Amino acid sequence: MGKLLAICISEKRGTQKTPIDEAQLKIDWGIVGDAHAGNWHRQVSLLSFEKIEDFRKKGAEVDFGAFGENLIVEGFDLSKLPVGTRFKVGNAAELELTQIGKECHSHCAIYKVMGDCIMPREGVFTRVIREGTIRPGDEVVMTEPAKDRPFTAAVITLSDRAYKGEYEDKSGPLMAQILKENGYQVEEELVLPDGRPMLEANLKRLADQRQLDVIFTTGGTGLSERDLTTEATQAVCDRMAPGIAEAMRWYSLQITPKAMLSRQTAGIRKKTLIVNMPGSPKAVKEDLDFILGPLAHGLGILRGTDTD
Repeated sequence: MGKLLAICISEKRGTQKTPIDEAQLKIDWGIVGDAHAGNWHRQVSLLSFEKIEDFRKKGAEVDFGAFGENLIVEGFDLSKLPVGTRFKVGNAAELELTQIGKECHSHCAIYKVMGDCIMPREGVFTRVIREGTIRPGDEVVMTEPAKDRPFTAAVITLSDRAYKGEYEDKSGPLMAQILKENGYQVEEELVLPDGRPMLEANLKRLADQRQLDVIFTTGGTGLSERDLTTEATQAVCDRMAPGIAEAMRWYSLQITPKAMLSRQTAGIRKKTLIVNMPGSPKAVKEDLDFILGPLAHGLGILRGTDTD
């Protein structure tokens, strides 16, 4: 249990947020009147008051809103909480944690003065799941993520042509559709160029900041020079899970001998499973139908809700 100390908004992006006396939280939007509100997963940002105080002790002169945060709350070490944590604010409003920290693309004024900024590592982001009016002084009640909540997933298509808009991506949308039909909560669907840099950056972001249960990639597992999905996956994983890819290859070999040419792999980064899938829609459907049953047990083990 904690306390809401301040609410800050800005009417335009790129300007410092300033405190207000009350705010209306709107589902699938965020704080009414805030420039960063919208139908996405980073609707309302939170920062711990204790982290601001620690930063002030280093000599920083910062007001509430200076880090771009919407809500300053007391009583929680927010960056240590798991994605899926919920916060009831006041009598009705409720938020769900969707991301820990963020990438800093350009250093802010605070960083230029202090050589550091706490928002990229200590700030968290939420979406509104229940509407209501909130005010400074409101009680904040935290609820841990439900053990039986849906598995969260991301789908990443690797294709130079699809990324340039020269080719319609059919495998990614089909994969997302199958996952949703099987009860998965698909948080992001991305189309990236072949190669390693962008894929590695997004695998790290989705695993570290969004803490997704599983990331599926499609494409880039063949023998061409630009097929580097396997290498990118291996580079970011802490441990490999080779049995998943071996099982898919074995299954696909019953359908076509060309499956022996696939270099797909699977591995684990922190508590996120990353699985490389083939590039064709037909193979995506075949392999997903084959692995989704046993995969649920593995995801439960990673999440800590299942046992060996």
